[in-house]
Amino acid sequence: MIRAPVNPELLRWARERAGLEVDALTRRFPKYQAWEDGAAQPTLKQVEHLAKATQAAVGYFFLSEPPDERLPIPDLRTVGSVPVVRPSPYLLSTIYLCQQRQEWYRAYAHAEGEDRRPFVGSETTQSNVENAALRIRNEIGLDLAEQASLPTWTDALRRFIAAADAFGVLVMVNGVVGNNTYRKLDPDEFRGFALADDRAPLIFVNAADTKAAQMFTVAHELAHLWLGRSALSDSAPSLVPLHEVEAWCNRVAAELLVPIGVLREEYRPEEDLSVALARLTPLFKVSSLVLLRRIHDLGAIDAAAFLAAYRTERARLLALPANPGGNFFPTLRSRVGLRFGRALTVSTLAGRTSFSESFRLLGIRTSDALHNFAAELGVVT
Repeated sequence: MIRAPVNPELLRWARERAGLEVDALTRRFPKYQAWEDGAAQPTLKQVEHLAKATQAAVGYFFLSEPPDERLPIPDLRTVGSVPVVRPSPYLLSTIYLCQQRQEWYRAYAHAEGEDRRPFVGSETTQSNVENAALRIRNEIGLDLAEQASLPTWTDALRRFIAAADAFGVLVMVNGVVGNNTYRKLDPDEFRGFALADDRAPLIFVNAADTKAAQMFTVAHELAHLWLGRSALSDSAPSLVPLHEVEAWCNRVAAELLVPIGVLREEYRPEEDLSVALARLTPLFKVSSLVLLRRIHDLGAIDAAAFLAAYRTERARLLALPANPGGNFFPTLRSRVGLRFGRALTVSTLAGRTSFSESFRLLGIRTSDALHNFAAELGVVT
């Protein structure tokens, strides 16, 4: 039996890159520890299975040293004010897929004669936060009165995403890599990212995060587009980022969702905090986490009280039962976005884009699936 001369250092790199412990791989590969120690070598077939288990290319295992895998966009995440060093293969795959979709849509928009999006890069970090948030709200048509009339803040989240999509932003919301439910994204690694482009501006929101957090992420990533700054973010209402761009985007996101002037008029200082949250959440149609942040911004509660209340409220939201999964095609619509989905299916059915490319970008395999998705989007009946 022919053994593969793999580099033990690459085995260790692939395992750690995938976030796996030795025991996890030993259960699948009984001799794994000996492979990593250099005391034995796997067969080529075992290397192929190991590559699949660690989400690494087979060729990596035969390199002389681990590859330097760098994120293709600026990384503005921090954990405890320390930059995050190694991206997971799931994160990398998600960014690469979104870049491929953006590249396709950029060419499509150019061919269709779509105007460039002048809002991309129209603000700077020196822009007044309240004015910038007001401009974004007006441009995408985010009406506070309309938001308040919606049944729940999850309806408001859907309306928010639809408004951004209609305005010209590709909005993709997904909690897994492509359509692979076994490759789940980790919200502790990232919450979203923005890919700034004046023909195909794109934001991605990690749907594995709570619905409460997703609305803030959408607002934060939109602020990145108005800055014209692509970036990977760990945006959250509780954070006060050190990076100038992240700090500005967080402030704009908070103002976009809950204008401080309106909150000042509605807030009652004598009211218990829990009562205030219950009363104001239906008014602004945002999550209680965002409202807590804005009440703190108002100066009504100090930093310690804010963080304590935020942790308690986040724990309550995380404990709520998850919604059961829906049908595949409505889910795919959310994963790729209405604007992108319609453009790609129309182009494919018209013969301008190959079925194979469409399948690759959508993560489907058959023409029947494409037609069913087109029907979901209202492209065909």
